[in-house]
Amino acid sequence: MAVKKPEEDSAAIEKRKDNATVMTNYYYDLVTDLYEYGWGESFHFGRMFRGDSFAHNIARHECYLGMRLGLRPGMKVLDVGCGVGGPMREIAKFTGASIVGINNNAYQVERCGYYGKKYALDQLTSAVKGNFLDMQFEAQTFDAVYSVEATCHAPVLQEVYGEIFRHQPLISRVLKPGQCYSGYEWCTTDDYDESNAEHKRIVRAIEEGDSLAHMYSISECLQAMKDVGFEVLEYADLAAPHPGSDALDPWYSTLDGTFGKGSLEGMVINFRMAPTGRWITDHMLSLFEMIGLAPKGINTAHHVLLKAAENLVLGGKMHLFTPMFFFVARKPLNAPERPRPANTMYAK
Repeated sequence: MAVKKPEEDSAAIEKRKDNATVMTNYYYDLVTDLYEYGWGESFHFGRMFRGDSFAHNIARHECYLGMRLGLRPGMKVLDVGCGVGGPMREIAKFTGASIVGINNNAYQVERCGYYGKKYALDQLTSAVKGNFLDMQFEAQTFDAVYSVEATCHAPVLQEVYGEIFRHQPLISRVLKPGQCYSGYEWCTTDDYDESNAEHKRIVRAIEEGDSLAHMYSISECLQAMKDVGFEVLEYADLAAPHPGSDALDPWYSTLDGTFGKGSLEGMVINFRMAPTGRWITDHMLSLFEMIGLAPKGINTAHHVLLKAAENLVLGGKMHLFTPMFFFVARKPLNAPERPRPANTMYAK
């Protein structure tokens, strides 16, 4: 197999950055229904505690953000890159806060509205179509902001963090001064070695399979927040070993077929998400697309997800990658006006 030259690899990354918004929008047009089928209404990973259901683990992961942000009734909160709204509905139920999601994909915004009405949460949750790199909200709008595995789609992290922070004289377009932003970010870990061909192949496959322009390291993520003016209050890789790790299955257990082994729920989850189930789904979609019961392109989109899933498992097992780098950052009360930083984050 031909090995890409470094300049060819760099060119591919830059091309993905240039086309990031269009690429991500098209990607989610195709894969949203597949995500809902396989994953439910919350498109993210979580810490998988043994003995708890998949839904319980996912909900706890979401509510943890609400707890760390101190959300409560009466607060207005922004969910950056809200998907079909699973996290914001769970966090709204848990905290009583009013949550607005922003999403550049019209189909997912429509799904947010559908679920809000279905669950009678439309008084607390809503979604607007918009670009998280250019958010058009009124001044002094939000008491808190969070994102769940979404800002990784930004071509440059400073751009999206800077848009959340954005402070101009007399105007704070998104987050109020003195308030906090928290999230889960996709990052490479300290175990990732850019000079290792196998490491690089796995991470590039994740990027291409999950429509990411470029995946940044944990240290680059932290620096991006500081570059735009945030004070980082706390952070942790929740996928890394810790004192409670013996109670957990790996975060990727839903993808490698080991989640809830021996349980009925485990069998259902593994059928939808794990290798055997993905193979069966792939052939079913191929047949459905051929006879007109599924939209054109759905099988190609599923192949993209298959490639991503295989490499997510590899990246997880080797701890090259984390989908849950957790942070809480505060916007200072007297935030200075800063120009948006140039792209200094690209890993050479």
